[in-house]
Amino acid sequence: MEGEAAAVPIVSASTSDETNNPNAGMSQEECTDRIREGLKHPTVRFLREQMEKAGCPVWMRLLLAINCRDQGSAGGYASKRGITICCNHMTFQDEINQVLIHELIHACDDCRAKNMDWKNCAHHACSEIRANHLSGDCHYKRELLRGFMKIRGHEQECVQRRALKSVQKNPHCSDAAARDAIGAVWDICYNDTFPFERAP
Repeated sequence: MEGEAAAVPIVSASTSDETNNPNAGMSQEECTDRIREGLKHPTVRFLREQMEKAGCPVWMRLLLAINCRDQGSAGGYASKRGITICCNHMTFQDEINQVLIHELIHACDDCRAKNMDWKNCAHHACSEIRANHLSGDCHYKRELLRGFMKIRGHEQECVQRRALKSVQKNPHCSDAAARDAIGAVWDICYNDTFPFERAP
């Protein structure tokens, strides 16, 4: 994901924005204030506490409010750089909370797996599966708002769809490699709920 604040292109895990939001989003100042507010969200607090216990603190300077050129991203995570929130794609506090939760799960994976390689399609796929499953990105109400009307069995299909879209954006993963990676790691990664006891 490239943004105005990024000096060099980076491989990132990204939160897919599947809505066609006609609004221009919010200013970086408002976005920064909303990010601070999002840090009070119970799930965000829990994830930050778990990362702190694991020796990977999430400082405010690792959360970056930017305007993104990529119209398909709401945010991203890059190892050793932190989390970006695409302000120009945000309109509500709930959207920022969701991006924070999703990206913090990537950060948690990066912290937990000391050999995490974001260029490795299977590693990236696993983190995307976990982030989409554990963040609530695929809750049926969110899916209905995106125009996906399937009520039964929607969650796993959503997780697969959104994880695939993210891994396909990785320049080190072809479409076929992304699909193969999702299939290869699906069972173990979908069922891995760390740091939660069970999927929220």
